Amino acid sequence: MEFNKDLIAASSTPIVLAVLSEEDSYGYAIIKRVQELSGGHMEWTDGMLYPVLHRLERLGYIKARWEEAESGRRRKYYRITSQGKAQLAEERKQWQAVDATMRGIWKSISLSFESIYQGLTAILMQGVVAVPCFRTHLILSPCNSCCSRWNSVKLHREPQRVKNEFHRERSN
Repeated sequence: MEFNKDLIAASSTPIVLAVLSEEDSYGYAIIKRVQELSGGHMEWTDGMLYPVLHRLERLGYIKARWEEAESGRRRKYYRITSQGKAQLAEERKQWQAVDATMRGIWKSISLSFESIYQGLTAILMQGVVAVPCFRTHLILSPCNSCCSRWNSVKLHREPQRVKNEFHRERSN
């Protein structure tokens, strides 16, 4: 799955702060932790992460220190500051509000589809077989032996209107 760049940019601050709230870490480990937490869906690069780390450091949300790894290589470790923890709490509230909004939208859309399918049930009970094609149309099969071809009609919430349009197209 490829994420929209705007979504990656918007989510990078709370993600980095959350990862650093678990423990101090260095760039490559942060990238791997994000990949792990996202189930492999988010694949960050050095070129994306390091500007975020530098900005967070400039803002005082994180502090950096150099340490020597067991391999002898020096790594720059980052830790979240108290100001960073406060920012993370604020970011969490904002993302929870966004999440609640999106869940409401998805539920609303789901309910819309549910009402459409209730309309389809009414059509089916009238002898018209409807097959959704997952666009804004339905593929309708013949409703009785007088119909000789399949028809496509625009999806409407009113079943009778769909049936009338189906018969109108069929007679043409």
